[in-house]
Amino acid sequence: MRIAYIDCMSGISGDMTLGALVDAGVDLAALNTAIESLGIAGCHLVATEVKKNGFRATQVTVEHQPEHAHRHLHHITDMIDASALTERQKDLAKRIFTRLGEAEAKVHGTTIRKVHFHEVGAVDSIADIVGSAVAWDLLAVDRIVASPVPTGRGAIEIAHGRVSIPAPATAELLAGIPLAESFVESELTTPTGAAILATLVDQFGPLPAMTVEKIGYGAGQRDLKDQANLLRIFVGETADNATSDQVWVLETNLDDTSGEVIGYCTTKLLEAGALDVYTTSIQMKKNRPGVMLSVLSPAEKVEKLERILFRETSTLGVRRWPVSRHKLERKEHTVETEWGAIAGKLGWIAGQAPSFSPEFESCQRVAAERGVPLKAVYEAAQQAYQQQSTS
Repeated sequence: MRIAYIDCMSGISGDMTLGALVDAGVDLAALNTAIESLGIAGCHLVATEVKKNGFRATQVTVEHQPEHAHRHLHHITDMIDASALTERQKDLAKRIFTRLGEAEAKVHGTTIRKVHFHEVGAVDSIADIVGSAVAWDLLAVDRIVASPVPTGRGAIEIAHGRVSIPAPATAELLAGIPLAESFVESELTTPTGAAILATLVDQFGPLPAMTVEKIGYGAGQRDLKDQANLLRIFVGETADNATSDQVWVLETNLDDTSGEVIGYCTTKLLEAGALDVYTTSIQMKKNRPGVMLSVLSPAEKVEKLERILFRETSTLGVRRWPVSRHKLERKEHTVETEWGAIAGKLGWIAGQAPSFSPEFESCQRVAAERGVPLKAVYEAAQQAYQQQSTS
């Protein structure tokens, strides 16, 4: 299986991602052809070799004519839809922008249709995101893993004034993603970089077992005092089966905890990154009816989820063990319905046609915004996929 590992020691931004991907062998001319098709006058990418704290890297900058346009999400998706990108590239670029839009809408208390992009609606950010979407598609990896993410510290000025690092949209995008401690007084991870991670990465953790074929180094714009401002991307092969991985089961028996407390604990576990939480009715000693609370956890979240179990329930002990998990191949996919875009996932077994599962959150949002039944949104999404797959 072809795999990429993103080493975010100095954070991640859109231009760092582009630099690392070009340095890893993605054709810059192909990226420029895609970006020029967006219809932004004079916009193109320029790659130069630079050094950061003595290390060689590729720095990609966006050259374009001056402009001060602020765009809404639909302006950007219209540009993407009218471009020469492949359908897969368009879907990926729009998913990244949609994640950004959802984060901006949440922090500003508005809807994704009304959210007004500032920095991320500028030409350089559009080129960074569209270029990254095309570059990842051209890299053609089956799985993407990334390290925990440092955000830096201090404060920055944005369109809404002075804010702490990470910026509000960046923090929202990084929810559920493991963060790394950093003492660098600078913004290491930008909203664009966080959106790329949140949309693309399959797993966060250490460098996986792999045979490395290429390493790409992408340079950030700033020069940091104590470390090289670089993003590394390892590209290679792994013998791991794409349809299996290893997770942990955490389990405890409760006979003196109320249903309200168990329900609250379940919510906190899911918010903290549990893959699944479920309860089983059991009979305990002295003929007491009880509940077995089970948690499916990624390896990197075991300690955190265990602490929640101890804090929120009366348990005196938690059982844990690793298990192998077999999964369908899957990827994110978006369909267009009469009420707007619906995000979901495709799942398939090798050699068989995929099935489409709409995401609850996406359907719920559309149902609330359009005032239609949730069931109708699900049915419309499934019909849209069937029409799309047979056309």
